[in-house]
Amino acid sequence: MITVYVKRFDKEKDDEPHIESYEIKETPGMKVLDALEAINEKYDADISFRSSCKAGQCGSCAVKVNGNGRLACQADIKDNSLIEPLDLPVIKDLVVDRSSIENKVKELELHLKCDDEKSHAKLMSDEIKDTKKVRSCIECYSCLSSCPVVRHFKEDYLGPFYMRYLGKYDFDPRDEADRLIDALDNGMYNCTSCGMCGAVCPKNINSFGDAVEKLRAIACSKDLGPLEAHKVFKENIVATGRSVPKQDESFIEEIERIGNKTLKSQEANINEESQDKTNTEESKEKIALFTGCMVDYRVQEVGRDLLDVLEANNIEIDVPKGQVCCGSPLLRTGQTDVVQELVDKNKEVFKDYDKVITICAGCGATLKNDHPKFGSNLNVQDISEFLIDKLDTDKMKELNTKVTWHDPCHLARGQGIKDYPRDIIGMIPGVEFSELEHPAQCCGAGGGIKSGRPDIASKLANEKAKMIKDTGADIVTTICPFCQTNLKDGLNDINHDVEVLNLIQLLKRAYE
Repeated sequence: MITVYVKRFDKEKDDEPHIESYEIKETPGMKVLDALEAINEKYDADISFRSSCKAGQCGSCAVKVNGNGRLACQADIKDNSLIEPLDLPVIKDLVVDRSSIENKVKELELHLKCDDEKSHAKLMSDEIKDTKKVRSCIECYSCLSSCPVVRHFKEDYLGPFYMRYLGKYDFDPRDEADRLIDALDNGMYNCTSCGMCGAVCPKNINSFGDAVEKLRAIACSKDLGPLEAHKVFKENIVATGRSVPKQDESFIEEIERIGNKTLKSQEANINEESQDKTNTEESKEKIALFTGCMVDYRVQEVGRDLLDVLEANNIEIDVPKGQVCCGSPLLRTGQTDVVQELVDKNKEVFKDYDKVITICAGCGATLKNDHPKFGSNLNVQDISEFLIDKLDTDKMKELNTKVTWHDPCHLARGQGIKDYPRDIIGMIPGVEFSELEHPAQCCGAGGGIKSGRPDIASKLANEKAKMIKDTGADIVTTICPFCQTNLKDGLNDINHDVEVLNLIQLLKRAYE
């Protein structure tokens, strides 16, 4: 038996929405829609909901499942699932009034605007490749009820559904309307690049990468973007190769000054009596660290702690000089004209390495997902996926602390990595783990929001900080320097004293 919670409201008899719980027998492959039908049958509950095709094609059955929009016919039901209506006016229970969206579509004139001759023109495949990526929407509106910015800033950001719609026509060479201006006027630069819209989309539409990001690039090419705060990224990168200004000796400069810290020579590793054959084979790999801008210029201590953790586990790496920004701040804000140069420089620096490891979720996602589009295919691993089978737990000491984990958007959704960090935390003796209510909810640090719209970044950080407080954890850990900074700000705003650490810093304590 499983327990399912349903948010209900009938304006004919209820003053306020309320949650009701139901116990039903779980069957193999049971979906949310199946559960709702089972509840109505068992309890004669008369829960109102929409459904039609039951095949993920019509979009009519969309609801919120544990806080995010999903198609009820596709989402698996789990014990203690909370089913709610989409964030639209409720007609009854899970049935919502969608007319406000339909009216906005009419207001924005979201239809092909061109003369008849153009509308019937046969387009070449390369002319429609961008618009095809965003054309398969079935109008379920799950993305709108999952977007963290729309939830708090509806007046400032229309959201992914509309940005996708505007992109669909802006990328169509036949359309004659100025969709870019509409996008700018409706918050195009207020998206955090969290990727939640793509994660919940039943048609796997990447509304940020294939719509918002492209619209931002077009805006920059026409001198209509980016925001003034975003221009600083490019100025810094052109001047120094880093998106942030240097305050102290950089991590790479420190490594060069003291001599690249070789953790153990290959010969020593091979002769180590406790070294098994698998680890010996691993030691032959040439492994390099991609520091990223923040670890090199701002949080050098994370880099130092990484070297200590690797040394404790007999792992040898290089920290090559000459590496530059991965280009993520430029790609996310549409300033793409210098990205190829950055990619080429990094490709040359790392060309002789078997593996490149990252300690920043944004860098890892960019190297894996964006650099191949510019001709670079390095073998990149996040530090958690690299270390998962290499940590010597016998050398760890007990920490006796309570820890929670924040999933960076560019790790959980950008790289599909969720389990490795939790597994590593679970290896540390004496650590009590407490899961956040919504661990993968965006903290507001990405997409240029922290600098361009600090009010949005603050609101989302405060929301995440309250979740952290609710866990009772002593430490919140993550693998993103930008998330670390924003979470610290959010915790300070709510006056809650919790330590924010990179996962590497937590491991360092276990090996001290």
